[in-house]
Amino acid sequence: MTEQPASLKGLDLLAEIDRLKRERNAVILAHYYQKPEIQDLADFVGDSLDLSRKAAATDAEVIAFCGVRFMAETAKILSPDKTVILPDMDAGCSLEDSCPPDQFAAFRAAHPDHIALTYINCSAAVKALSDVIVTSSSAEQILSQIPAEQKIIFGPDRHLGGYLARKTGREMLLWPGICIVHQAFSETELLKLKAEYPDAPVAAHPECPPHIVDHADLVGSTRAILDFALASPAETTLVATEPHIIHQMEKAAPHKRFIGVPGGDGNCNCNMCPYMALNTLEKLYVALRDLEPRIELDPETMAAARVPLERMLDMAGGTVGQGDVGRPKLAGD
Repeated sequence: MTEQPASLKGLDLLAEIDRLKRERNAVILAHYYQKPEIQDLADFVGDSLDLSRKAAATDAEVIAFCGVRFMAETAKILSPDKTVILPDMDAGCSLEDSCPPDQFAAFRAAHPDHIALTYINCSAAVKALSDVIVTSSSAEQILSQIPAEQKIIFGPDRHLGGYLARKTGREMLLWPGICIVHQAFSETELLKLKAEYPDAPVAAHPECPPHIVDHADLVGSTRAILDFALASPAETTLVATEPHIIHQMEKAAPHKRFIGVPGGDGNCNCNMCPYMALNTLEKLYVALRDLEPRIELDPETMAAARVPLERMLDMAGGTVGQGDVGRPKLAGD
């Protein structure tokens, strides 16, 4: 852990965070990619949408989202009456950064016969410009419900879109964004690990490029990777996603071995998300104390962004209990 600022020295951070959580009637959410000490104090640990849905179902007045900005925005959209705080507002996402709303709007306008199937890793403003939001776990199910003749824009992750296109045979116009973490995994290092552990299955996130997912025994969301690693009879599993998820694997199955696939030449930390790493216990304490930094979205953007989120929940069989909509109105309807 980094050294505490002088103003925080002498504080029992865990006790203070617990006290503030109770005083604020707050719920603490932690994504699988957060540091272990944050995962261990959270009320819920999971992927971004699941966390937002759990928070919406609680009577908490404050949501402290230990993740990145688009996740906290999604929580605000699904719980507009709750206060949502993010320990570090600079905790962004390379996929979100790759897709500025004005450029996405222009791209949509240039292809008026396409609908926008948009990965949840994007800003609220881009969600508001979309027809249906998808997650890595729901994308294929939702894609199967869209008529074959309907033209589709998929963004912002070209690797997830390309994986879906290869798997389903569906042509899509792909926005050229990438996740800098999943892009960094090294095929050479993965092949070294496969040679060293020939019986170890590989679990990879579909944000990885083809030269990684083509080696995988399981391609799926963070939750799917976790479930696969725990259910597999293998003693060792190779994991091609942000390695902090291994903390949950080791807690649930301490008798097994989970090895993160390295990035680069195997000597860098480029397989770790630098944005997720910005959140710390110190920043979480200050955020709960001050109720800042706070997610603020204008009502028009929230209302517009909620529509494709609700469409996703409807098409994937989920709900947050209010504002449900039917299937999306597609071009030609």
